[in-house]
Amino acid sequence: MLDLVRDVLSFALFAIGSLAVVAGAVGIVRFPDFYTRLHAAGVTDTAGAELIFLAMMLQAPSYLVVAKLVFISFFLFLTSPVSTHAVAHAGWVGGIRPLLGPELERRDVE
Repeated sequence: MLDLVRDVLSFALFAIGSLAVVAGAVGIVRFPDFYTRLHAAGVTDTAGAELIFLAMMLQAPSYLVVAKLVFISFFLFLTSPVSTHAVAHAGWVGGIRPLLGPELERRDVE
């Protein structure tokens, strides 16, 4: 019975994590500018990957594998937002300005 609960929970986490990653990919294609695309990619990528790592931890054959997955998950949890911020900052320094207003026109922000 415990194996069934673990398998169902693992499947649910895999499914939700995969949907989050797919939603981020759709956001990259659909959103209008660099910063909204970056936000979609950064948030959903981190959340989706963490859920997938949790699902893998539930299916891991030993505690050593779980420990390795915990370290990888923690590293990803810390570095993904930092890398997203670095890319956004590089875009800002490079002159990419966000779209503003309902018309979504590019305006220089001084």
